[in-house]
Amino acid sequence: MARTSLLLLLISELCCRTNTARLTVSPSRSQYFINEFVSLSCEEDDSSAGWRLRRNTTNRWMTECGAGWGESSGSSCNISYIDPWDSGVYWCESREGATSNIISITVTGGSVILQSPVLPVMEGHDVTLHCKTKTTPSNLPAAFYKDGSLIRTEPTGHMTIHHVTKSDEGLYKCNIGSDGESPPSWITVTEKPTTPGPTPTPTSCSSSSPSSSSTDTTFPPPPPFPVMEVVVCVCGLVVLVLLVFLVTLCVQRKSKGETQTQLMQRELEKMTSKHHSRESDPAAVYSAGRKDGVSYGQKANRPKKTRACPPEPEVVYSSLR
Repeated sequence: MARTSLLLLLISELCCRTNTARLTVSPSRSQYFINEFVSLSCEEDDSSAGWRLRRNTTNRWMTECGAGWGESSGSSCNISYIDPWDSGVYWCESREGATSNIISITVTGGSVILQSPVLPVMEGHDVTLHCKTKTTPSNLPAAFYKDGSLIRTEPTGHMTIHHVTKSDEGLYKCNIGSDGESPPSWITVTEKPTTPGPTPTPTSCSSSSPSSSSTDTTFPPPPPFPVMEVVVCVCGLVVLVLLVFLVTLCVQRKSKGETQTQLMQRELEKMTSKHHSRESDPAAVYSAGRKDGVSYGQKANRPKKTRACPPEPEVVYSSLR
């Protein structure tokens, strides 16, 4: 039962844990050229949780900022000269194991990148994609693709998607004929909250310095309280408790059945031992059967005692004359 209680506690911690930090990146985009400056920050709700930045890349897993990459500064991490080896996913993690949202970063050695939202976009918002070259000018005609299919070509290198929906979610890239093609980036679209929220504002992605990154992108409002997640967690815990109870009940019944079986075996052994002891006693009486209330059996032979007859008196004959 102690293991069961520990398992229930662990599942409840993993299932019902909520994010209390939000990861942001500056410049706010998902693709970068080599040697650019990038800053990642954990926006904390609880500063005592000890949030730290972690990442998974193609060559290293679960590494923390400052352990061979980046320079840690409180809950932020700065990468002065980003490299293709820094491509991967980044997130914030607390001492208790809670995690934030995940950001995917791609570093290319090519001449073209696609500036797209690094965070999920809410339904109804406008999104502007910018196909940028490493050299100026960066407003060259560019072709934009979604999931490998051409959307359209824009003469200034900018494409705006108005009032995005879930159907706009996918893998985007762009191509400038004279400079090449950008790496692909995934754009995520989240459902609009049911509660009334602020009026959707356009979301655009453009290159900027770290000091002015807060004005680059207007982020969607935080999602509502995850009621469904809590309900699912509670239901899962109830089902798990019922399963543990049923397993415990079955084990108890099985042990009880085994005890009764052992008792029956002991009684049978006693009866068998008594039977053997009777067979070994020569003076024992074995019942052969019953008929008309009379028991017939065989007794051990015992020597018969003979009664001695008294001597006959001598006969006296008298003669009469």
